[in-house]
Amino acid sequence: MHRRAAALAVPLTAIALTVSSCGNIPQEWRTPAFMRMGEEQLDPRLPAVSGEVGEEPEITFPDDQPPTEQVTGIVSEGSGENALVRSDDLLIANVVQYQWTGPGEGEQVEGQSSYETGAPDIIRMAQMPEEITNVLVNNPVGSRAVFVFPPLTEQERQQAEMSGQPAQEGASVLVIDLMDRFNKGSVVSGEQATNGGDGLPTVTQEGHSEPTIEIPDTEPPEDLETVPLIEGDGAEVEEGQQVIVQYTGVRWEADENGDHPVFDSTWSRGGDPFDTTIGAGSVIEGWDEGIVGQRVGSRLMLVVPGDMAYGETEEEAMGAPAGTLVFVIDILGAYDNPPPAESPAEGGEGSGGEGGSEESPAPEDGGGSEE
Repeated sequence: MHRRAAALAVPLTAIALTVSSCGNIPQEWRTPAFMRMGEEQLDPRLPAVSGEVGEEPEITFPDDQPPTEQVTGIVSEGSGENALVRSDDLLIANVVQYQWTGPGEGEQVEGQSSYETGAPDIIRMAQMPEEITNVLVNNPVGSRAVFVFPPLTEQERQQAEMSGQPAQEGASVLVIDLMDRFNKGSVVSGEQATNGGDGLPTVTQEGHSEPTIEIPDTEPPEDLETVPLIEGDGAEVEEGQQVIVQYTGVRWEADENGDHPVFDSTWSRGGDPFDTTIGAGSVIEGWDEGIVGQRVGSRLMLVVPGDMAYGETEEEAMGAPAGTLVFVIDILGAYDNPPPAESPAEGGEGSGGEGGSEESPAPEDGGGSEE
């Protein structure tokens, strides 16, 4: 019950080369060189970055050679103490990568700007190296961070080339704009307008705890049922977008004890929000049809018939839950995916566009994850 985990379009491309391409972080630049103890100014070796957070930045490179240690700084601080980034958050960020090749010289790396693609990156802090997370933690949403990573050593260049990655010239510079965050246990706001019922399951929830789903002693509906328990006021989810959700799911059919135990849930993984591309066959048909067109901020109850879930012929082989499934889904966010990367004709699907989620609640297939 896993899905493919695709690389974040910008951060992991850059970080793989600059932070962990060969698995060895040079000791002399393990500790970021920004705002050292007792200092409140930015390191003067940082490029000058201007422009509003949320818009493509403008960057000016110093008239010096790139530094030989990591240099990092928060060049614009957002507002709001109630929106501070935490070490286990899922972040929505715009990221741009540059090459700093010499004194006063540098350029944006082609294709490495989420502002150009119109698709922000989804960053799971728990999966990022400390060289990134140590800088972002405890800064508010709306902040802009700048990272300068030293030029690759000759050994690192050789290892990058051997792995098929381009060996970038000069220092690597990342500008990361923190646009939004979701923490463990994030749920939509508002009171439920309905608990369901009237022949369908009923849903209750206390605070931010896992919703409780009670199945009626009736036959399940034959068609997909989508019930907004909380109607959000955000944008409508569009086909092909990446959605951020919390969810829990049970089978309509009771087990041998007469119970309906949860078969999959983000709550069983500590309340980490789940992200997936919707409306593109990455998840079961019931999710694709039930979520597209709903508004961000909504809590949905989906009653998914077996033929829109795993299908009768594959359930036993996959170990997937059989028959009609009932999900409660909080739609926390929806964001555009970047356009597909140009690839050879034999490339096919599955290369990018999906976030870094570890496990799927309802994938279209039962394939293993790809790191």
